[in-house]
Amino acid sequence: MAFTNQQGRTQTSLSEINVTPMVDVMLVLLVIFMVTAPILQTGIEVNLPKTREGRTEQPDSKSVVVSIDKDGNIYLSTRQEATPVNVNDLPDMLRTKLGESGERKVYVRGDGETPYRIIAFVLDVAKQAGAEVSLVTEPTLKKK
Repeated sequence: MAFTNQQGRTQTSLSEINVTPMVDVMLVLLVIFMVTAPILQTGIEVNLPKTREGRTEQPDSKSVVVSIDKDGNIYLSTRQEATPVNVNDLPDMLRTKLGESGERKVYVRGDGETPYRIIAFVLDVAKQAGAEVSLVTEPTLKKK
């Protein structure tokens, strides 16, 4: 595109975009997201059992997560909040949360020291609520 200036000279405009500042901003954003993504995994501090095999599927921000600490306390988490739940109220609260989020999947995060009967109870309640259940574990490093 050509244009004339006040002196009557014809000049061409600079039609190239300087991408260096945009690349710098994108790299900074990439580093920020890489650092903060593991921190965004909110909820109750649970020492997950370690497994060698398994899928790497992780709960997202709208997933329904049931966390069980080593003392057997049950917490229902969605997005950024984790609320303690009475065992008797878990079925109703789980149905409500599943209805609100539109999800059909429930992630169960159980501490490695949690008694199995509590984990089995939570799995049963989630199945009765019509949810598909996934157990969250921590992968171990494979030796080569």
